[in-house]
Amino acid sequence: MVLMVDADSLAPPAWFTAALAAPVTQQTTMVEGVQVAYRSWGETTGRGIVLVHGGAAHSRWWDHIAPLLAGGRRVAAIDLSGHGDSGRRSSYSLDGWAREVLAVAAAAGLTAPPTVIGHSMGGLVTLRVAALFGSRVEGAVVIDSPVRDIAPEEHAAQEQRLFRSLRVYPSREAILARFRPVPDQPVLGYIADHVAATSVRPVDGGWTWKWDPRVFGREVPQAPLTRLDCRVALFRAEHGLLSAEMSDVMYDRLGRVAPVIEIPAAGHHVMLDQPIALVAALRTLLSDWDHSLPATPRGPEA
Repeated sequence: MVLMVDADSLAPPAWFTAALAAPVTQQTTMVEGVQVAYRSWGETTGRGIVLVHGGAAHSRWWDHIAPLLAGGRRVAAIDLSGHGDSGRRSSYSLDGWAREVLAVAAAAGLTAPPTVIGHSMGGLVTLRVAALFGSRVEGAVVIDSPVRDIAPEEHAAQEQRLFRSLRVYPSREAILARFRPVPDQPVLGYIADHVAATSVRPVDGGWTWKWDPRVFGREVPQAPLTRLDCRVALFRAEHGLLSAEMSDVMYDRLGRVAPVIEIPAAGHHVMLDQPIALVAALRTLLSDWDHSLPATPRGPEA
């Protein structure tokens, strides 16, 4: 028997192409002397979301996610300084990135306290935003961020495997062929292709990545866990970095009010392998927050 494969089945699905075709604006705002780039979707209603990428990533990892969250909200995706199309600094810190997130929220027209959603290292930034500016934040959503450990990109840099310098590749095709998420995992090819294509820039002699190696030369403090003055939720990928045991520790330290939501069959980079499951979980959480009162933090069981 000969199995016939329809070539159209290999093409990106309609939801993905529609998301990439959604109206979007690309803008910058000045934050402490550096231009910070961001992309935004949806009508300016005053309320909305800021999406925060992981280490060595950028705002366009969210291109297929953000439009699906924009119903009734403005959604902005930031390029943290040292990443994407934002400028570079002489040094980087979670506190500095946290201030950039709030600056982008204001620049994007989010006059009401925003919900901040961060993945991996971006989850650490999100927790820092909530810790420093909790009363100015509606909610904090942390996606597969093991806060008692360092992000996988930091591990790779410390072990001298990746991220210590920027290699120049002779052609765009050569550098795109080298794109891999860290840690590596199965991904949807059409999403990986889009993310890879938006992760590179031309330089003298060829092409290189957009991130600044100094991002990974910074001191990496543990993100403190404490009760926050805003709502908080923890997302973990079933096959990701945030273990069930670590989730329990985070839940306890955050006052036992943060729901822990698992994305089935997902690796660490949830938006690359289980994007629809991620969107469904985020939509459900945000709808619940829209129609419920914040829980009261609880102490340890007697």
